[in-house]
Amino acid sequence: MNISVNGQRKTILIAKLTMALEELGYKHMKLATALNGEFISVNERNNTNLKEGDKLEVLSPQQGG
Repeated sequence: MNISVNGQRKTILIAKLTMALEELGYKHMKLATALNGEFISVNERNNTNLKEGDKLEVLSPQQGG
């Protein structure tokens, strides 16, 4: 299925958000996620299914200063 990830079109095979994040290369990373503008907590990711055309935002903490 085709979704948007941080503004870029991506094709994924897995609809479950947790597994899709792994498929996209985000395995074992501390992340914040939003799906179609709504925050999705870590606990909700396993129960969240993606669908064609969804817009996923993935944010990771940055160090610096």
